[in-house]
Amino acid sequence: MASITGSSAQDASTPTTPRKDVLALWLGIAFSFAFTGLIWLTGNSLKVFPHLPQQGPAWYFWKLPSPSLPAEITAWGLYALHQVAIWGIIWYAQTHVKKYTTGLHPINIVALGVNALFILLHFVQTHIWYDALAQNVSVFSSQGSVIVLLVWVLLMENNRRGMFFGKKLPIGQRIMQFARKYHGYFFAWAIIYTFWYHPMENTYGHLVGFFYMFLLMLQGSLFFTRIHLNKYWTFTQEILVLFHGTAVAIMQGQGMWSMFLFGFGGIFIITQMYGLNLNRWTKWGFLALYIVGALIVYSGRGPSHLWELAAIPLIDYLAVVVLALLIGLIVRVTGWRRTPVMQNAD
Repeated sequence: MASITGSSAQDASTPTTPRKDVLALWLGIAFSFAFTGLIWLTGNSLKVFPHLPQQGPAWYFWKLPSPSLPAEITAWGLYALHQVAIWGIIWYAQTHVKKYTTGLHPINIVALGVNALFILLHFVQTHIWYDALAQNVSVFSSQGSVIVLLVWVLLMENNRRGMFFGKKLPIGQRIMQFARKYHGYFFAWAIIYTFWYHPMENTYGHLVGFFYMFLLMLQGSLFFTRIHLNKYWTFTQEILVLFHGTAVAIMQGQGMWSMFLFGFGGIFIITQMYGLNLNRWTKWGFLALYIVGALIVYSGRGPSHLWELAAIPLIDYLAVVVLALLIGLIVRVTGWRRTPVMQNAD
């Protein structure tokens, strides 16, 4: 696939050297699959840890009945170390690297190694002490952090693919520049906080979620590489929330899976597919598939559930406007000006 490998057509007799950033991507994806498999294989050993009964949608089931001091110290301590380490790596890259490449910078290798180390440490911590951050903070804080991350992506991609059927929102350049400059710090917090929120259980929802977190950490480790900007790779990470959200909703058994499936599917139809260079007939095909699927599902659920189709897109697009206004306020109050970043590649 030239679209994801970044390869260009060449004479078959001309030897080619694999791009190091692309190789790192595929190795990272393989690692993500393998470690998710490890979580699945070893998850049954966690059944020795007791749980309280489910107590409603705001209740997080996968935590100990009462806090354990060793679990809290290890979960929060390792989370803090992971968070500070990645923030430090991002700062170093922005102040010392400033250069996009088709290879890997040494700091990319450091980032990949740090994330892999803390993934392993979280696995060990789960199997010894079980509890993660969920014991002390609301489940909505974890969900909210990822929602803002996805909204931030919609904002950053506005200039490239538009917001509504290819049409851009009129957002100022300084706001866009600020969003791009500092997105790494927020994304790192949202991803690492969510990663340490959950113990490494092997339910379907947990497995999809951890695999998703691994891919996001991989993307965050490949800063200042060309693959970090690849639209097909970045879209893949965006659309995975559709599968994760739907899987978690099915697992919870509250009949809300269709809201996540068609809500995030609606964002794909309205916004995301316009960044993929699809021809007109392919776009119409996706739209027809969405409409037919919605008609089949909601003919059974009834018209009283039709609000589900609009709930997630409405929240996300309003959140884009709110985020843009907040960033605009920060830019205006601080007088922030963009520091140019070099864009040349090796």
